[in-house]
Amino acid sequence: MSGGLLVIGDVITDVVARHEGPLAPATDTPARIAMLPGGAGANAACWAVRRGARDVRMLGRVGADAAAWHGQALIRAGVRPLLITDQYEPTGTVVSLVDSAANGERTFLTDSGAALRLSVADWRDGLLNGVSHLHLSGYLCFAEEPRALVRLAMAAARARRVPVSVDPASAGFVARMGVERFLATVKGADVLLPNRDEALLLTGADDPVRAAEALGSRFPLVVVTLGAEGALVAGGGAEVVKVSGVRVTPRDTTGAGDAFTGGFLAARLGGAGVVAAAEAGCRAGAEAVTLIGGRPAQYG
Repeated sequence: MSGGLLVIGDVITDVVARHEGPLAPATDTPARIAMLPGGAGANAACWAVRRGARDVRMLGRVGADAAAWHGQALIRAGVRPLLITDQYEPTGTVVSLVDSAANGERTFLTDSGAALRLSVADWRDGLLNGVSHLHLSGYLCFAEEPRALVRLAMAAARARRVPVSVDPASAGFVARMGVERFLATVKGADVLLPNRDEALLLTGADDPVRAAEALGSRFPLVVVTLGAEGALVAGGGAEVVKVSGVRVTPRDTTGAGDAFTGGFLAARLGGAGVVAAAEAGCRAGAEAVTLIGGRPAQYG
């Protein structure tokens, strides 16, 4: 497989607050705070470049407040920004609370802002010119306007025989939307990239292997990420394959799944098989958790 990668999804401002130990209710908790460019879709695009992909493009919607900053950040990362400036909503913002004493585990407070105003009006079939793979951030599925764009983009990709991958993005948002409604929205995707919690939620299974098997009966390829434990590859009626993770000391787990996605897609575009691509994704995810924020080392 060769050619460009088009990512459609969220471009977000991350406010990363690293604190040691539990938050202290009703008083101060010391923290180190940084404002960084983020967003699941944009992060994945940056990691794809970091892992060797060429001609990576990012379609998203941002507010006028931070459009130039985000565009420049993508350019510095080697991604071609296809950003639409929204005149009504500010750029989406995520507050990431990172517990440095708990292996960098994080909790998100999410205001999607302009990201969820991406719509069919922002689509042109020419966006797929020279594209060999389309990746969609699941955050687009959680509001009516971007959900319509997901359906349109998937149909356009199928017409051109361009494979499509989807990252479910958020177990919490999938639960609010409803599992069956989410699965119906992404029906027809060639690759589903859930994490463990998302896979269990989408199937009702009590074990990630069973979840991978169940999802593998609905999608041609499923890769379930397991954090430091690696990943599971399923689909096509084949037995589930376990890929080992890479052990590192984590600082911040923000964006680890996005890094896996970028690494996986870069490897696939470079001609790697599915298992080798999952191994590449694990290496990217391991690198990501040693950095602060969700992007490659220029922000770490």
